[in-house]
Amino acid sequence: MSTFIDKIAWIHLDGGRILSTRSRGKDVYYLPGGKREPGESDLDTLVREIREELAVTIAPATAARLGTFQAQAHGHSEGVTVQMTCYTADHQGEPTPSSEIEEVTWLTYADRARVSPVDQIIFDHLHTTGHLH
Repeated sequence: MSTFIDKIAWIHLDGGRILSTRSRGKDVYYLPGGKREPGESDLDTLVREIREELAVTIAPATAARLGTFQAQAHGHSEGVTVQMTCYTADHQGEPTPSSEIEEVTWLTYADRARVSPVDQIIFDHLHTTGHLH
């Protein structure tokens, strides 16, 4: 069993809030994105996952790496780590729940306890840098 999960996430901020998603059957929110397919680049994964989950189109030329964060993977056995490489990017379309996504919502730093452990680290980073209120 793999002890490392490689994920790519989209950081979409607006007015000090961050776009988050909740998958069907899950009790926490996650930043939109997902696991890399074999042979995919970060950008390929970002574009594909956001199209699948939110039915929007990422503008690849605007993508900027925000950072990479690691934590215990939510819902996995102890010792399974998720590595989340985060990107900001412009998009076309209105984020709409699609595929396994049941809910799309805007969260603030006050919602930190409602997100996965790796997202909590990302929330801390964004709050410290003044992007998440």
